[in-house]
Amino acid sequence: MAEENVAMELKLYNTMTKQKEVFKSKEPGKVRMYVCGVTPYTSSHIGHARAYVAFDVLYRYLKYLGYDVVYVRNFTDIDDKIINEAKKREENHDPIALSCQFSQEFLKDMDDLQVLPPTHQPRVTEHMDQIKDMIANIISNGYGYTIDGDVYFSVDSFPEYGRLLSGGRKLEDNRAGARKGEVDLRKRNTADFALWKAAKSGEPHWDSPWGPGRPGWHIECSAMSAHYLTHSFDIHGGGMDLKFPHHENEIAQSCAACPESNVSYWMHNGFVKDRDGEKMSKSLGNFFTIRDVTRLYHPLALRYFLLGTHYRSDVNYSISQIEIASDSVFYIYQTLRDTEEALLSSVFQQLRTDETIRDVARVSSEAEKCIKKLRNELETKLADDLHTPTILNAALQEALGLMNSYLNMLKKRQMQQRQEQLFLSLTELEKEVKAVLDVLGLLAARSTYAEVLQQIKERALKRAELTEEDISRAIEERALARKNKEFARSDQIRSDLVAKGIALMDIGRETVWRPCVRPGPGE
Repeated sequence: MAEENVAMELKLYNTMTKQKEVFKSKEPGKVRMYVCGVTPYTSSHIGHARAYVAFDVLYRYLKYLGYDVVYVRNFTDIDDKIINEAKKREENHDPIALSCQFSQEFLKDMDDLQVLPPTHQPRVTEHMDQIKDMIANIISNGYGYTIDGDVYFSVDSFPEYGRLLSGGRKLEDNRAGARKGEVDLRKRNTADFALWKAAKSGEPHWDSPWGPGRPGWHIECSAMSAHYLTHSFDIHGGGMDLKFPHHENEIAQSCAACPESNVSYWMHNGFVKDRDGEKMSKSLGNFFTIRDVTRLYHPLALRYFLLGTHYRSDVNYSISQIEIASDSVFYIYQTLRDTEEALLSSVFQQLRTDETIRDVARVSSEAEKCIKKLRNELETKLADDLHTPTILNAALQEALGLMNSYLNMLKKRQMQQRQEQLFLSLTELEKEVKAVLDVLGLLAARSTYAEVLQQIKERALKRAELTEEDISRAIEERALARKNKEFARSDQIRSDLVAKGIALMDIGRETVWRPCVRPGPGE
């Protein structure tokens, strides 16, 4: 089983207990995980990317450890926000069609970000029977009550309500609607929340024992997680903003419907904030959509940026930071491409087909040490509550640096080591780096190294508002200036391009270009 094969214990921070705990699945070798999905009424923003990239790393690492993982991530495809957005767009616009449109857009964004598809992606509109059955159980068990076609959960009937609240936060401060002056006086307690909402004219609705209507927000996740994972499963995740009231309400209604309901580990990721430290959100209007970013930066750059901060910490988004991440991804893929070309070169032509090479040569001690360190960093840092930043900033950079050192030796014909050893060392380093990138979701699934590099360069040109022809002309003008010994002019051309994020590099008699980080804050 997976637990028996893991050298390092996996520890995850449990929001419920407010401490890191050794992970132990309910069923040996198998993990059941639910992560709250999006409400698709407009384009998804980078806060969504933060959540689903974080849980994608967990998903990938659990699979890496050998677990059989059932991962469920839902779509809330009917909701007040969807209905209101549909009304704003045009008369009689179908809310379900609108949510379907943005669900598909979300899936494309996730695919671009290398987020693996979950095992199940249920939609609320396709699980009305399960939702109504759970509400009926809650009412029959004495935790719910009806008013004029609405069904509410009675918070007072559940003494343990409030377990996920952070220390020092008073339940009274979170009474539903109290802060907005929207208290429904029909409710027994202002904190009571809707399980079923009576139908309103012109809005989608479904028949139920309490009259036509639709589900409240929270009941859907309880019903769908129970349907796909049973009432007792391993991990429930989502953004920190879902801790209360959404997850708190889930706990209450799940336990009310089934006393054996239990989630072992509650996990929450931190916020994405703007440069002023304000949480990005649709309601505040200070957010960037995923497509706002990936139009100008490669999706892998956004993913790299998000992995550069621990998933539980808040991350401040800035143009300068995304440019640094883009530069890092370019360096990774340039190194991989150069290594690939070297291993396919005439220098190693015979060695590529020699099946006995491993019998006569070994990886260099330096490369062997580097490989072991990289593998150890991957396993120990991810085992420590998914600590991705250390992997990116230390062991991975060391491995890439050694690969480039070997590549420079080849270029300069400084082959103090035997060709067989250099070939094996580069081969094994590339293999290990790819394995690490794969677990982190940074290994392009459908593009070659060269294609990723070209995609990064195309976006750099778009940011700079330049074309390849513009760059070629600048290179020619600089070459002419240098020929005429107009070195100030030559330097100015180069500086002007750097200010736009384009670096010229002289390699022998040829000048090439690559994206670079613009000087200054870049905001």
